[in-house]
Amino acid sequence: MRRVKQYCSVVILAASLILGATAVSAHERANTACTMTFAMKGWSALYQTASGHGSIRCTNGQSSRVRLNMRGGGLTAGQYKVRGKGDFTGVQNISDIYGAYVATDAHAGVVKSGNAQVMTKGTVSLAIASKGEGIDIGVGISRFVIQPAGAKKK
Repeated sequence: MRRVKQYCSVVILAASLILGATAVSAHERANTACTMTFAMKGWSALYQTASGHGSIRCTNGQSSRVRLNMRGGGLTAGQYKVRGKGDFTGVQNISDIYGAYVATDAHAGVVKSGNAQVMTKGTVSLAIASKGEGIDIGVGISRFVIQPAGAKKK
């Protein structure tokens, strides 16, 4: 009888450790923070287009080089080149980041300009801040696509 109690205690202890480790891992995955640095250039004249590249690093050790494309429209005009940084929320794995985001923006700049924007894709959000140069003014809505650098263009 004593051996059965010891065996049961060991099994319960092992199960507790496994469940505790699983719970911590799930919690850590849900709170993965990812940051992107990027450079883009583009133009707009009612139709808006921009493309560029970037690098993403996550707190779980994952990283990726990415290709960026933005297409949209609105009351916009100009030509610009920007560099910036973005912070992702709602990420469990770096693969959650890839895909199309919906973005709205209002921008104005002559020679030196700055822009801040928040975009969403399901439960993942991206807040970016950029600085650059060019001439641009307008309001618009766009589709912002993030792809792994080696992926085929969409």
